[in-house]
Amino acid sequence: MKIDWILALALLPLLFFGFITMVSFTGDNLLAIKQLIWILVSISVFLIFSYIDWRFIKRTDILVGLFLFSTALLTLLFMMKSIKGARSWIDLGTVSLQPADFFKLVLILILSKYFSRRHIEIAHFRHILVSGIYTLIPFVLILLQPALGSAIIIFCIWLGMVMVSGVSKRHLFLVFLIGLLSFTVLWEYVFKPYQKQRIENFMNPSADVRGGGYNALQSQIAVGSGQIFGKGIGYGTQSHLKFLPEYQTDFIFAAFAEEWGFAGVFLMLFFFGIVIWRILYNSFIGSSNFEVLFGIGLAIFITSHITINVGMNLGLLPVTGITLPFVSYGGSHLLTEFAGLGILMGMRRYSRATHRDNMKNEFFGPV
Repeated sequence: MKIDWILALALLPLLFFGFITMVSFTGDNLLAIKQLIWILVSISVFLIFSYIDWRFIKRTDILVGLFLFSTALLTLLFMMKSIKGARSWIDLGTVSLQPADFFKLVLILILSKYFSRRHIEIAHFRHILVSGIYTLIPFVLILLQPALGSAIIIFCIWLGMVMVSGVSKRHLFLVFLIGLLSFTVLWEYVFKPYQKQRIENFMNPSADVRGGGYNALQSQIAVGSGQIFGKGIGYGTQSHLKFLPEYQTDFIFAAFAEEWGFAGVFLMLFFFGIVIWRILYNSFIGSSNFEVLFGIGLAIFITSHITINVGMNLGLLPVTGITLPFVSYGGSHLLTEFAGLGILMGMRRYSRATHRDNMKNEFFGPV
């Protein structure tokens, strides 16, 4: 087993930041215990997946099976009970799972397979369309839940992987044009009133500070009140007095910033930077284009989550209900993130040996 210990050790402070902040402002021991269990389960998944030789995952029948299974789970959600106006969770009794998180990982695998076989032909626009169809299915199903945040992440994964696969500038412009037209259609016929309100509040935050703009305003107040060194663990007034909504999930960055200040935020982003760096490093030593693209896709997935969550906490992006990786409360996103990293570590097991074999064959011919 070849675990990247720099990556693994960089994850521990992020888990600690989320856990200690959560405990400090909730005072809910049950919530803390649940999160601790999810952390331990996720780390176990990471270690188990690190032992597996993932070359079998390249098989088309396996990837198609994962895609169909994940699609079935998303379809099943429409029979679930609505929670806070959305059908995003499958209730398993003691726990609830969000299939959209797992589909993000499956989509990365599917696109890695597709682009790794056609990277030379990526200039052909049909490959953008075909990969777009793979993405459109989960995008629509997730958007209809409705879960705008997860749908945006699905789109970011596809767009990022298309761009790194070598799409031409002309085709990239056409992609953005299609995206603009799609947004217009979604705005007119798909977006719910509260989703439109979030975007309108982003464009004009001061228009409705007591209504739809309340969450964003309170988040900005919490972040700003932390100043340089924060108010101290357990002394965040915005979260303790319940002014800050969803402070254990969507707005945990604001709660953390209030208690730890700019210094703590810098430290958090520093460790996030190490995680992204090590993911990219491990992807670039992959044994084939599939492993390389998978690592890049995983980096895009985590970076998109970080960017959108921090952006909406700072009032720079609309509030879309996106969790902060490794920090926010919840099991589905933690399992998905650690499963993705575990797969990457499993690929690392055979990457260097394969490189040596390829180098030997290049100079001496196949043995």
